[in-house]
Parts: sequence; C-alpha cells; structure tokens
Amino acid sequence: MRKTYFLGFILLFSSSLSLLSGQGCKNKGSQTVQDNGFVFKEKLSDYGFFKGKLIDLVPNEGVLHYDISTALFTDYAIKDRFIVLPKGAAMKYTTEGALDFPDSTIIVKNFAYTNENHQKVMIETRLLVKDPGDKDWKVMNYLWNKEQTDAIRHITGAKIPITLLDDDGNKLLTNYQVPNTNDCKRCHIKDGALIPIGPKARNLNITVAGQKENQLKVWAAKGVLKGLPDTGVVAQLPNWADPKHFSLNQRARAYLDVNCAHCHTKGGDAFNTGLFLEYEQTNPSHLGINKAPVSAGGGAGGLDYDIIPGDAIHSILFYRMNSTEPGTAMPELARTVTHKEGVELIRKWINNMPK
Repeated sequence: MRKTYFLGFILLFSSSLSLLSGQGCKNKGSQTVQDNGFVFKEKLSDYGFFKGKLIDLVPNEGVLHYDISTALFTDYAIKDRFIVLPKGAAMKYTTEGALDFPDSTIIVKNFAYTNENHQKVMIETRLLVKDPGDKDWKVMNYLWNKEQTDAIRHITGAKIPITLLDDDGNKLLTNYQVPNTNDCKRCHIKDGALIPIGPKARNLNITVAGQKENQLKVWAAKGVLKGLPDTGVVAQLPNWADPKHFSLNQRARAYLDVNCAHCHTKGGDAFNTGLFLEYEQTNPSHLGINKAPVSAGGGAGGLDYDIIPGDAIHSILFYRMNSTEPGTAMPELARTVTHKEGVELIRKWINNMPK
C-alpha cells in the first residue's frame, strides 16, 4: 500500500506556456529538451496561472478550479487544485482511469498547512505536464519561499521542519517531505508510463462546495469536457469522511483506493506484492484478506496476514498504516505523521468483517 505523493493536481495552461522551436536539441540550464518540448519555468509566477497576489491562488480566466470526492492524505495538508487546457481544447470522458487530457495540459497541485496561528502557509506546488513534444507526462516541483511571494523550481526534494494543526486543532511537529521527481514517478507509474492519478471521472463526480451543479456537468456545459454521459450513470467514488451517505465498507475501500491503489494495482509500483486495493477489486485474497505477505520482514511487525477479519490489531495492513517508521510505514511516501482518522476507519472496517 503505497501512497502517491502526487496526487491529485492542477491542470493549467496559459499563453505563457513555453514551447521550443528550432533544429535538434537545445539546452536550458541543466535541462535538455527536444524541439517542441515543454520547458519548465524557474518560478511559479512565470506561468501566469493566477492573478493578484500569488499566495491567494486566484485563477485567471480559463483556469478551472476543481476538487475530488476522496483525497490522498499528506500530513493534513491543505490542497488547491486547478485545471487549464490549451485554448480551444477539451478533456475527454473515460470510464476508467484519468480523463483523457489534450497535449500541453498542465496539472498543478498546491500544498499548504495550517500553522499555530491558524494561518495557511504555502509549502510546495507540483506540476504534471503532458509534453506536446513526445506526448509523455513530465513532473516538476516548486518550493515556496519564506516570504510566501513565489515558488521556485526544485528537483532534488527537501525536508522542511513545520509545526501544523491537524483537523482537530492539535499541534504536530514534523519534517514535511517534499518529493524529488523520482519519488513522484514511483507513484505515478503504471505499465511503465507516467500518468495522472487523481482526476478520474469517478473522483470528479461531485458537487463542489459553493456550487449548485455537479462538477462534471458544469465542465460539459462549458465545452471543456467532451463525451460525458448522463451524470446519473457516471460512477462515483465515495467520500471516505461521509458516514451519512456511504457505508463503512464503501468509505474504507475508497480510502484505500486513493491512498494505496496507485501502487497496489496491476502495472503499479507494488504489483509484485499481490495486494491490489482498487475500489472495484472483489477478490478477497487480492484485498489482503487472510493473505500472507509475499516477503516477510521487519516491516510486517512479525504478523502473518495482510488482513485478519475481525482482528485489526494483528493485521499487517493496519499495523503499517499506523506506523511512521521508515521501512514499515505505508504508504511509504507522502506522509510523515499518522492519519489518525484514516487509521481509525480501517480499524473499524477490519474489525467489522465477519470472521
């Protein structure tokens, strides 16, 4: 069960998007790009995604703000997501996987935390770009400066000491981990190709707070989403934090899908474990029920099965989710603290399974 550290994102495109033209390959700084390939800019502000103060993340015209039904957990981070498409282009509806995005799409995802003064503090912004040069997705990270005025391109990852407030207002001290580009690729790889994870139709099939209509329906009406069937027949991923409208099983499975299934799926980084946690998965063994791990080790805590129905405390899945120790914690990327609400959900789910 590995966590995407990318997750989810902001699709953006603007007239400031840089494309190379000319002959052969050209060097820009330490980066070599092919003709007509995308060149990452040095600062987030250089893209022109937002108007006014950058920290406010007010999207320019044509930039689509979006949200998802169940989000990846990242140290109680506040996440802002946007979508901007090349002028005149549209996304295409797909029944499985992420939407079909046109070339030159940029997905951007902003991460912030709430400090002790209940202020929102920016940490990083991640870009996922569909390069028009080779049709492949490319990643880049931008770290926000101390002045909170801009974010600078950063490739190698970082550990940032922060004091944050969790969802209950409790103070937590941690070293927030900014991923390097290879970390991002681990979670976003499927069948050897880098792909978006979060913006799937089923994840986007919600009515965003403050809006009156379904998000997908709004996009279809604007002409930026093609091929959308009646929203009544579009699958929806449950909101793991909504017990009023979804069952315990639905919520737990949605949580595992978003936080773990990008790696724990066929073609994913954790394919060799035999543990497949997609929401649609129906095979009890693939879900880990009474399944022994492929390889034993310290990370399993001396336990024998991924899930023992009715016994969360002796289930490897619960044990690893409840740990922050390197080599044990799962997901192993994207978090440095335990998601107590998510762990409690999985505890209840396992303990309520018939023995």
